[in-house]
Amino acid sequence: MALPVPPPARVLAELGPAPAAPAAERSGPREVHVSGSAELSAGPDRARVCVRLSSRKAAAAAARGSVARRLAYIAQSARQRGVLEENMTVTEDFSRLENTYQMEAEVCIIFSDFGKMQNVCNLLIEKLGTSVTISPPHFYHTPEAVDTLRREVCVAAVGNTRRKAQEVCRLFGQSLGKPFLIREEETKEWGGHIDSHLSNTSDSLTMQERIQNATVYASCRVFAVFEIKGKENRRNKLL
Repeated sequence: MALPVPPPARVLAELGPAPAAPAAERSGPREVHVSGSAELSAGPDRARVCVRLSSRKAAAAAARGSVARRLAYIAQSARQRGVLEENMTVTEDFSRLENTYQMEAEVCIIFSDFGKMQNVCNLLIEKLGTSVTISPPHFYHTPEAVDTLRREVCVAAVGNTRRKAQEVCRLFGQSLGKPFLIREEETKEWGGHIDSHLSNTSDSLTMQERIQNATVYASCRVFAVFEIKGKENRRNKLL
């Protein structure tokens, strides 16, 4: 089997103009050209759980009252564990079926603390049992979390590029100077969920599997040009 063709060689550093270059060019600053990259990941920072409940009674007031009591208990349990009112959404639907009245409700709760989410869900299952149905948690990222990941991976790529330039200069006994150019060449993102809509993932997944599926990844590649200041000061290096 033939070996794959190697990629073309890249010039990692130009320590100075060629001797045959014009005098004006030889007097210009010496530069090192490098590229570097980084890849980071971030787990989801939010989870959405929906609790559904219903009641069907001969009297309208009885159906409403049954659902209202459970709704109050769900909201109180969430508030006691630090969930803000703004992170709870309640929708209700009241209808008449034949000679009965049916009241249905859904409470959607957004958590930033996944441990508290588990505690609330376990409590509701223990206290309300089969009178409520709790959806599997849907994990996702807020726009702020994604923006933070983008900044971090860009900064990490710049840092890796600078370290590479320092190593190249040391290899030739030179010291690295200030940057002349830093350019972001490519960014990529994959995986993760960036909204709070419930996904179609299997209900059989564990919580850790759901978190892993919702993890977002980002990579960044940058190109930079740095000044080469000259030979390293051996005395300072020894000190």
